[in-house]
Amino acid sequence: MSETPPRVVIVGAGPAGIRAAEVLVAAGLRPTVIDEGARAGGQIYRRPPVGFTRTPKQLYGSEAAKAKALHDIFDRVSAEGRLIHRPRSSVIAVRDGVLHVLEDAALRQLPYDRLILATGASDRVAPIPGWQNPGVYSLGAAQIALKAQGVALGRRVLLAGSGPLLTLVGTQLLKAGADVAAVLDTSAWRRQMSGISGLAARPVFALRGLAMRARLGGRYRAGVVLEGIEADASGPVAVHWRDAGGRNRRTECDTVALGWHLRAETHLADLAGCSFAYDPDWSQWLPRTDPMGRAGNGVYLAGDGLRLLGSDGAERAGRLAAAACLTDLGLPTVSVAADLRRLARLDRFARGLARAFPWPAAMVRALPDETVLCRCEGVSVGELRQSVAFGGAEANRAKSLSRVGMGRCQGRYCQLAGAELIAAQAGCAPGEVGRLRGQAPVRPLPVGACLHEG
Repeated sequence: MSETPPRVVIVGAGPAGIRAAEVLVAAGLRPTVIDEGARAGGQIYRRPPVGFTRTPKQLYGSEAAKAKALHDIFDRVSAEGRLIHRPRSSVIAVRDGVLHVLEDAALRQLPYDRLILATGASDRVAPIPGWQNPGVYSLGAAQIALKAQGVALGRRVLLAGSGPLLTLVGTQLLKAGADVAAVLDTSAWRRQMSGISGLAARPVFALRGLAMRARLGGRYRAGVVLEGIEADASGPVAVHWRDAGGRNRRTECDTVALGWHLRAETHLADLAGCSFAYDPDWSQWLPRTDPMGRAGNGVYLAGDGLRLLGSDGAERAGRLAAAACLTDLGLPTVSVAADLRRLARLDRFARGLARAFPWPAAMVRALPDETVLCRCEGVSVGELRQSVAFGGAEANRAKSLSRVGMGRCQGRYCQLAGAELIAAQAGCAPGEVGRLRGQAPVRPLPVGACLHEG
């Protein structure tokens, strides 16, 4: 009687998950791939609905060939039955070697022997006065609407934040014919130049970014300070900001999209028992693994949920995680030396980006008390500051006193700003504040789903 094949589950069908699945399938395994999207590709290579007429070149620009290659790989092995694809499914909890998956409005249990988490990242946002109004989105949301449905989220769109995504979304909207009012970058030119040594690790990519910046023309402004969003009952009316010279500005718009690079999606890694360390370059807590992505207890991490290295890094990290999994199972695997060397180079580039386009710590610390910090629970900056006076500089204690991070996003949008504010109030570094503990379910789910668990 033959041995039962190991149950390997991959969470996420972006670049990391697809490459991990490819390696496992080539080794003769039949992994299960769980993804919240209807079709594989992840956020970066998100696919529109079937019948959508825009070409890959129009959707992904210079990344079109890579996107199509990944889509084709996954579609082929899935059609051949060499993997199990569970789309439109969300893992909402991990415990004792079992995934709890929300699928078809029911909660299902999926045991695993090995688990590869390729959960990606979401926008890293910072609060500004007025950001709680309707019509204020993240940069990722603006990009998803454009990719998935071919629409801009407003008639006159203002983008603000910092990082490559800010420039990319701006140029994509312009190319699609949208009216982009302004692209406001909180990183000053001098600060951007400070990361040039790291950016030299990928000169072609850096030059491509500069070319996109040039297409924005006078819409792009560096070194700004965001003062607030003016809004009426329908949403944004204008954004108030100060330019690099300290002059007050007002730019009319009806939609605002905000984002400061990315925030690793780590809730499942937390529930799976992974350890974390504060990364001062990225100003956030990131999981700890070995160079191959091993986190212990049969769990492996890959992609932006581990290290914020972009799609190229995610592909290689996916291969490494799958190779580590095969090695631990005693199965032959692919050579990993080239992938490890490439990841080291990508890490240098990514840290150059982090230095050039930093988290706006000073802006967050200077927020007025009346600014809404937690949009889910309506908690203000002042209420969080007051909780520190009562409970001290510990993230979970401040959460219990103020309700920051208790809403449906579980701190995805407010935790980093909250840590910055707590640290400022207590006179310590953000890394000393600690991180909010992960809680299940990691996504909202209908109560009725719990009645059909099985």
